[in-house]
Amino acid sequence: MIRTLIVDDDTLVRLALADILDDDPEIEVVAQAADGITAVERARAHRAEVVLMDVRMPRLDGIRATERLRALPDPPQVITLTTFDLDEYVYGSLAAGAAGFLLKDTDPAEIVRAVRVVAAGQAMLHPAAARRLVDHYHEDARPEAAAARAKLDRLTPREREVLARLAAGDGNAEIAKALGMRESTVKAHVSRILTALEVGNRVQAALCAWAAGRPG
Repeated sequence: MIRTLIVDDDTLVRLALADILDDDPEIEVVAQAADGITAVERARAHRAEVVLMDVRMPRLDGIRATERLRALPDPPQVITLTTFDLDEYVYGSLAAGAAGFLLKDTDPAEIVRAVRVVAAGQAMLHPAAARRLVDHYHEDARPEAAAARAKLDRLTPREREVLARLAAGDGNAEIAKALGMRESTVKAHVSRILTALEVGNRVQAALCAWAAGRPG
């Protein structure tokens, strides 16, 4: 069972999401929260593995709550689920450690799939959010580019190939097929990449690659 926490200040939204997720036999909604502070408390108390996180909430917003969740000793994966696909929300959420970003008008089946995907250690981005991130790095010479390039220089050529596929949005199975390696080998490479880049998940590794401008 994937232990899931739903965080949203709208009670009806929380109930609707709980209904969607409860239909999946492998997902258990263990708790709900109406703000970021309560979210962190309940994630720890209920040992949540995946958190569906709203952005605009009282007391503590979703981006800062995500940072706190990802700093926990056994951090849950976070999916930002919001009505707003503003640049600041997309980048802020993912930079804080979210493994996914979806809009609330996403098809219910895709929300369920997102929970499964991030629970397996992969990423799930709404297509519009992914496009915004690519545009963000394509149009703007980010000041962190030099630092990101220095981190990429720590990788082996093979690891850079894996990172390039990861940054393009490929999952482990797709990377394994494209590069002719076992899926277990891909997982090992991804683990070493995260350590070398000093990031917490695949999305942050992709952000680093995009910031550097040369993942491959």
